[in-house]
Amino acid sequence: MLETGDDAPEFALQNQHGETVRRSDFDGRLVVYFYPRAGTDGCTTEAQEFEAARDEFENRGVGIVGISDDSVEDLESFATDHDLEFDLLSDPEGEVATLYDSYGEKQMFGNTFDGVFRTTYVVGSDGTIEAAYEDVAVDGHVDRVLEDLDERRTGKAVPER
Repeated sequence: MLETGDDAPEFALQNQHGETVRRSDFDGRLVVYFYPRAGTDGCTTEAQEFEAARDEFENRGVGIVGISDDSVEDLESFATDHDLEFDLLSDPEGEVATLYDSYGEKQMFGNTFDGVFRTTYVVGSDGTIEAAYEDVAVDGHVDRVLEDLDERRTGKAVPER
């Protein structure tokens, strides 16, 4: 897991519209969240909560991107089905997720496979990690990220999550 103060790896991935999006395209801070699979219950809930709070993030000068190993076509359907307006990025080989320590061996239903871990990072405008969230539980996660952003803005100490 990347830690606070680490350099956030650069990336260039296609979004749900087939356009290339880079971390460096964002002038301000950026939430980079990794999720296992578009269309599953947890991933849908997480995406909908980020979309519902998109204006709150924008008001704080913070962009949002979601990254999974889904294809561009699957991301396009997912975004359309759930009216998601922020960028969903396709990382089909898990290369960027690996750079962010968010990809590796997983087990489910007795099967072992490589996949994306549910993690979130806040990247500062200087390109360093400001906050890292590992093994994210979907319920309340977006609210916690917003609260932490507000605490950082006011200079209060924010506990590692």
